[in-house]
Parts: sequence; structure tokens; C-alpha cells
Amino acid sequence: MLGHVLRRSARTNPEPPAGAKTARGQATQEALIRAARTIFERDGFLDARIVDITAEAETASGSFYTYFNSKEEIFQSVVDQLTEEGLHPPSLGYLEGAERDFEKLIERHHRTYLEMYQRNAKMMAVIEEVTSISDKFLHARTQRAQPYIERNVAALRQLQRAGFVDKKLDPLLATRALSAMVSRSAFITFVLEEEDKKAIGGLAKTLTRLWVNALGLRQ
Repeated sequence: MLGHVLRRSARTNPEPPAGAKTARGQATQEALIRAARTIFERDGFLDARIVDITAEAETASGSFYTYFNSKEEIFQSVVDQLTEEGLHPPSLGYLEGAERDFEKLIERHHRTYLEMYQRNAKMMAVIEEVTSISDKFLHARTQRAQPYIERNVAALRQLQRAGFVDKKLDPLLATRALSAMVSRSAFITFVLEEEDKKAIGGLAKTLTRLWVNALGLRQ
């Protein structure tokens, strides 16, 4: 949903595994998460094996279940780290009360998002894979995006009241469409076409111009 990465979904066991409560256990758990990302990026989600994850982490195969209940659970932990990096399309909230050039602000936020997306492109491809085959992940991804959507809608309405944005636009549909345009453009550019960092500047400028025109933004 709008290029969001999955955030932490409800777990059947609310208590963390006992092994993660010690410094050594935490270090092992973090090593497994790093190893899992390497394997997911190399093999994809379906072909990734727990035995390969533990081998990459240089831990015993049986130790995996001290920290995680399943491959799905460690995948969620990998995605949580991406979420902490703030990997989601630019919000409209930063435009509220802004006295500077709107277009420059939008382009800066687009560039930041595209840089993070390009840096994590392999993992973003795996997230798309899991979303397409798992209703559970799809539902979690959609539900976790709701607060972001609601903040965008509120920001757009305020900008409309202030006379900066076309008042005929539906705030919900507009924010969904614009965010989808950015995230899908990033997916095509950095996952399907595997473009490098040189593509970021031109794409950021183009997306920004499309945003400004679509919103009817006025300084």
C-alpha cells in the first residue's frame, strides 16, 4: 500500500524468546536478522531456507528457534529495520506552515525517499514478493499504512483551506494517487530496471513537477 514497507504485526506470542533477553542472546538474534536479510535478498522469500540463514549467521541450526518461531517472523524483523529507517513515500505534512519554496521542499523529500529506496532495492523486491503471496502480510501492510494516510489527508485539507492546493481535489484519493505514483516509480526504476544513483536526480525532479501540477500548488 503506497510503497510502505510492512511494520510489526501482532505476534501469537507477545513475550520475546528467552534467548533474546541476555546481551549474548541479543547479539545472536541481531546476527540472525542480518543473515536473514542477506539470504532473502539473494534467494527471495520462498526459496530462502532457515538452515541457510543460520549458516550465514554462523550459528547452530537449532538455535534459530530460540529467537524466532518461523521464517515469516524473522522476515518481519528484517522489515521492521527498514521501517525504522523511514522508508515510505514523502508525506504532505512537511508543507504545512512552510514559508519556503514548496517545490524545493517536495523535491528534497522525494530525493531522500528515492535514495533510501535505491539503497534497499533488493529487500523492497522481496517485500513485493511476500505481499503478493500472503494475505496476512498484505492486510498488515494496508492496516499499518492507515495512520500515514490519515495524516496526509489532514495535511492536504489544511493546505486546501489555506488556499495553497486545488480545493476540488478529493484529499484521500489525491494522497493515495500521488504516493502510489512515487513508490511505483521507485519500484520500476530501482527493482525492475535496476538503475543506479544517477537516476535519482532526474526522477526526483520529474515526480516533483507532477506533484506540483496535480495539486495545483501555489506559493
